[in-house]
Amino acid sequence: METSQAYQDLLSRMKELTLLNTTAGVLSWDQEVLMPPANAPHRGGQMALLAGMIHERFTSPKMGELLDQASSQEKTQAPLSDAAVNLREWKRSYERARRLPQSLVEELARVSSQAQVEWVEARREKSFSRFEPWLARLVELVQQQSRCYGYEKHPYDALLEDYEPGLTTQVLDDLFPPLAENLTRLLFSVANSPVKPDRSLLHRTCPVALQEAFCRDLASSIGFDFSRGRLDVSAHPFTTGLGPSDTRITTRFDPNDFCNSFFSALHEAGHGLYDQALPAPHFGTPCGEAVSLGIHESQSRLWENLVGRSLPFWVHFFPLMRQKFPGVFDDVTLEDFHLAINQAAPSLIRTEADEISYNLHIILRYELEKDLLTGSLLAKDVPEAWNHSMEKKLGLVPGDDALGCLQDVHWSHGSFGYFPTYTLGNLFAAQFMEAARRDLPSLEDLFSRGDFTPLRNWLREKIHLQGQRFRSEDLCLHVTGKPLSSKAFTQYLSSKYGALYQIR
Repeated sequence: METSQAYQDLLSRMKELTLLNTTAGVLSWDQEVLMPPANAPHRGGQMALLAGMIHERFTSPKMGELLDQASSQEKTQAPLSDAAVNLREWKRSYERARRLPQSLVEELARVSSQAQVEWVEARREKSFSRFEPWLARLVELVQQQSRCYGYEKHPYDALLEDYEPGLTTQVLDDLFPPLAENLTRLLFSVANSPVKPDRSLLHRTCPVALQEAFCRDLASSIGFDFSRGRLDVSAHPFTTGLGPSDTRITTRFDPNDFCNSFFSALHEAGHGLYDQALPAPHFGTPCGEAVSLGIHESQSRLWENLVGRSLPFWVHFFPLMRQKFPGVFDDVTLEDFHLAINQAAPSLIRTEADEISYNLHIILRYELEKDLLTGSLLAKDVPEAWNHSMEKKLGLVPGDDALGCLQDVHWSHGSFGYFPTYTLGNLFAAQFMEAARRDLPSLEDLFSRGDFTPLRNWLREKIHLQGQRFRSEDLCLHVTGKPLSSKAFTQYLSSKYGALYQIR
């Protein structure tokens, strides 16, 4: 069906705005990977200028007029047609954006750009006091942002909407407590198991250059296209999509911690596969964009954990790893290695946490963010609150701020409301994998032969190529036949760790 001139004008304007957004993305990537720290104030000015330009153009009266005209003229479009989906999401984004003053948008961009550099230095110095004034200012700004957006019950709901449309604190408050209870019970059973992995074998010295080559081989093996992407190093691993043929992933290397780089690279490559498989002809429109951060996280967690920590995966990769690191793992058996990478025990660092305790880390951050937003927790008191919650949930107390409240980059970006999407990603991933195994019953045999193409194609067809045609909860139902719940995830963990740790 042909579309109206108003829709075509809107399409042209939105694609232009996407070019500006990805230009800002290049500057953001450069800041985290290459930029000298002393340039932070200048980069903050650049980011503020671009954010202001984008906001001004997007919220202009002309944009509102085109949205109204196109919506009126495209009423006959099917609800899930390209035009209907794009208009639905553009209108939602427009209504939210126009509630924010341009001055607030620019200030958030400026402060978060500089705060990210200060976070890197504060983390390096293990000193929260250096980052504290920046966090305090960012909290003030996101509180303003929440008030501008508006909300019915909780100010945190207004921020969740940016990352997972439709998600509320009420949903999370109903979901998290029983999930935490089940995870804590399973973690206790594992701790009391006579089976004890030897984690020391994962801390043997592996030269960084060899790690990097192995990570590149791994990403390529699962389908990441290096002709349209790259792998670099950053303080906190991340993925950024800068265009249909420019997806950049990062990891970090430690010569005495092979798993740090390996699983970070696998995680980010999972994100990268999603970005590279989004329909290129729809770039710049919702039909060519990821559904939500929870769905995006489901792809990274699926490849990192449900595939990358499975025994069939290592049946293929373990011999290759031995070849890549000669002499390092010669005395290690596949079974001992597989058990070691699936150790379940409380740990301080979220990104290094096992599949069971990981979500307890997320719940901790969710609770602190809510308190910061309501003002019941002040920035200066975050280290104490963090340490208290860590001890309560995981029985551990960080020895310094770098191992505690400074370990994540998200707050320096002003990304409040982001963390819950990690747990949603785990839940989505388990349900998607359950459905994939139902459709592809020979998956394990394929993994053991190093063939990941059928799973990648299944994810591409069912999820990636859909763009934002479905909201996350509808996509989950469409793909799996079931609404999102924690059932598949807890069953997966109970089955896997029950077998590994001989838990009855």
